[in-house]
Amino acid sequence: MSKTILMIGTLDTKGREYAYIRDLIRERGHRPFVLDAGILGEPTFTPDSPAVRTAEAGGGSLAELRERRDRGHALEVMGLGARALAAQLAAEGKFDAVFAMGGSGGTSIGSTAMQALPVGLPKLILSTMASGDVGPYVGVKDITMMYSVVDVAGLNRVSRRVFANAAGAISGMADQVVATQAGEKPVIAATMFGVTTPCVDRFRARMDEAGYEVLVFHATGSGGRSMESLVSDGFVSGVADITTTEWCDELVGGVLSAGPDRLDAAARTGVPQVVSLGALDMVNFGPKETVPEQFRERTLYVHNPQVTLMRTTPEESARLGEIIAAKLNRTTGPTALFMPLKGVSMIDAEGMPFHDPVADAALFDAIRGHLDRSRVELVELDLNINDPAFADAMADRLLAMLRPR
Repeated sequence: MSKTILMIGTLDTKGREYAYIRDLIRERGHRPFVLDAGILGEPTFTPDSPAVRTAEAGGGSLAELRERRDRGHALEVMGLGARALAAQLAAEGKFDAVFAMGGSGGTSIGSTAMQALPVGLPKLILSTMASGDVGPYVGVKDITMMYSVVDVAGLNRVSRRVFANAAGAISGMADQVVATQAGEKPVIAATMFGVTTPCVDRFRARMDEAGYEVLVFHATGSGGRSMESLVSDGFVSGVADITTTEWCDELVGGVLSAGPDRLDAAARTGVPQVVSLGALDMVNFGPKETVPEQFRERTLYVHNPQVTLMRTTPEESARLGEIIAAKLNRTTGPTALFMPLKGVSMIDAEGMPFHDPVADAALFDAIRGHLDRSRVELVELDLNINDPAFADAMADRLLAMLRPR
């Protein structure tokens, strides 16, 4: 069955290369739909969506971009335009896969567009940048990056082979069918860290028994962002945000921040959620020698040779409580916050390295003082977060929220 493949590219400078891949895609029986994001000159062939439309969708005009000759500004406008048009076309079901290629500019435009598309839709970027740090381009979406070996600048014995492989790859991804399983379970998203694993494992078992599939996200920054993205895309039925530790790194300056939007998606979309304070006792750094100088005298714990944890102070804990409360106060759906009064992690339990009743009290008091009880249910349990009864209570509450839906 013929599929439509969206091709996003700068046809003024890479037109010959795009035409080569376009023709290979056609030979495989698929229909290319070419969106031009070129700025400097006229395209070498007529696209399905012209550059003037891309510029307008990005809030600019092609004539102004050409006159201004500011490459950075132009890439931003065309990236935003490609993003808006791709998202619109995807919402209308107009294509089955998306492809882009280029150097840093073409990769930036293509990845900006792809990051707005849902997980599962095939995405491939052939790029000179793919042998380095691809994190900024991939973000939290399933974008496949393929190294071009030589620059995307002409057709030669190397580029023709690599380009042909790319054409075959995106065509194959578009062809691939994933059969829908009969009786697929509704999906629950949960967050976990090593120090909250017993809680999440128990919760997951309970939800599995009740007929749900639990996707567990490691709260390492990218994990939290991935979960937020899937929640925003409507992929999940409920959220168990057991481990909100990424806010420690965002606040204090650790290495595993998920950014300032963490905890926004479920509140904004109204997805039922149960939330806890997992691992809010720790900020993450790399090997001990990488801990910033200003933190060297703080309470540190070597989790493993690559990870050093730093205990949050009472002042930081209070601020974290305020942040968590403020985020949850914006909820538009059923929300409950579970407070583990005997510790927020394995190593915050009595007798463990991060046990600090003063810091925990500051966290709990800040939440009590700032949480809007008319919008968010507060459940205080005289348990450690990893006690089985704590996980059971969170599972029971989420199941009760989900039942009417």
